[in-house]
Amino acid sequence: MMNSSVTVSAELGLSLVVPDHGSVPLVASLYYSADDPYAIRMAFHVGTDEPVEWIFARDLLAVGLEGPAGEGDVQVWPADEHGRELLNIALSSPFGEAHFEAPRGSTAAFLTRTYEVIAPGHETDYINVDGELDELLWRA
Repeated sequence: MMNSSVTVSAELGLSLVVPDHGSVPLVASLYYSADDPYAIRMAFHVGTDEPVEWIFARDLLAVGLEGPAGEGDVQVWPADEHGRELLNIALSSPFGEAHFEAPRGSTAAFLTRTYEVIAPGHETDYINVDGELDELLWRA
């Protein structure tokens, strides 16, 4: 088992797609930690004290770079608009919906860096199932 404090992060310049009004630029931070080897955290900096954070599967992001992925609250798909390679990210919750365009190349580079920490398909090698169960049972 590796050091679980390993984290990969990146800042992305995104566009919030606003129907009938174009787009609004904003910055999001991507995080990947060996502590949670299946998850990507994406924090949107929207001008408040605390960023708005979403957590979704690393596999969802990987599949979405190549084609449509996701059926629930997070959907991802690639696009090529006006010669720009983009990654569309659609988020929905009981509080609303948002559609973002991210640079596909930068997002793919971030994902590649996560694979240097934990290779795809080896996530279970970094999870202490007994420890996780003990913690869940202790809280119950």
